[in-house]
Amino acid sequence: QVQLVESGGGLVQAGGSLRLSCAASGRTFSSYAMGWFRQAPGKEREFVAAISWSGGMTDYADSVKGRFTISRANVKNTVSLQMNSLKPEDTAVYYCAAATTSQGMGVALEYDYWGQGTQVTVSS
Repeated sequence: QVQLVESGGGLVQAGGSLRLSCAASGRTFSSYAMGWFRQAPGKEREFVAAISWSGGMTDYADSVKGRFTISRANVKNTVSLQMNSLKPEDTAVYYCAAATTSQGMGVALEYDYWGQGTQVTVSS
């Protein structure tokens, strides 16, 4: 069982930066692939970024490549999402998720545990 708690969301102007963090409970955090997803009002949840259990493999949605960076610190049971050059279309609730497999890291159905989400609002 893994419990995930996101933090770091907020209101930022376009072009600004935010860093989201996800704290995980449980001793087996290092065995999970971790991902970030987001959901804007009236839209489906979409993949943002993911990282394998070792950190050796990452994946990003095309819409955030070059602007967002995912990282993890297994000794601290945390995964982070550094978001730069934010755009109004990045506005959404951002969710942290954990998966027992690194295959299909971009697919929400592959994830077993989810956090409650943190709101990110980017003003124009």
